[in-house]
Amino acid sequence: MIQKHEIDVPTLETERLILRKLTLNDVEDLFAYASKPQVSRYVPWDVHKSIEDSQHFLESITNAYKEKGKLTWAIELKSEGKMIGTIDYVNWSPDHFKAEIAYVLSHHYWGRGMTTEASQKLLEYGFGTLGLNRVEGRIMLENKQSQRVLEKLGMTFEGVARQTLFIKGKFIDIANYALLREEFTPSL
Repeated sequence: MIQKHEIDVPTLETERLILRKLTLNDVEDLFAYASKPQVSRYVPWDVHKSIEDSQHFLESITNAYKEKGKLTWAIELKSEGKMIGTIDYVNWSPDHFKAEIAYVLSHHYWGRGMTTEASQKLLEYGFGTLGLNRVEGRIMLENKQSQRVLEKLGMTFEGVARQTLFIKGKFIDIANYALLREEFTPSL
């Protein structure tokens, strides 16, 4: 079992994407999508109002990399050489062999299967290298598009946690999904 202090975010690759560490050089790409209200609608963070908001976010991630255990990847589109989103393992619990997958993608790339592609690669890494037994997905109930991504990954809907989070001034219902290692089918 890998412990948090032993982990460093590796570069992972798919047919169209490179999953890599975020850098301070990603600030313009990040701001380009994080400043759009439709992108931040179903996430706990507020829309980035200035490039400084994006800069602060990147600084927090790159500082967390130094302490190990921060599992956040930039989603870079190979054909354009730019960051179009992020994908994470949040709430990683090595002692319980589980983590929660979370992602956000620029609205310009929605509906093209890129979130599913990036998530599939992260599942391979999680069940393989990290030795996870369970990966969870917690999605705002209204976010049907993201729920479809989790279903495409083979995750099972486990129910709704009613008014479980207070985000952006209101209580939020969360749809809970999960995938077990024994249920996972790696991509070919």
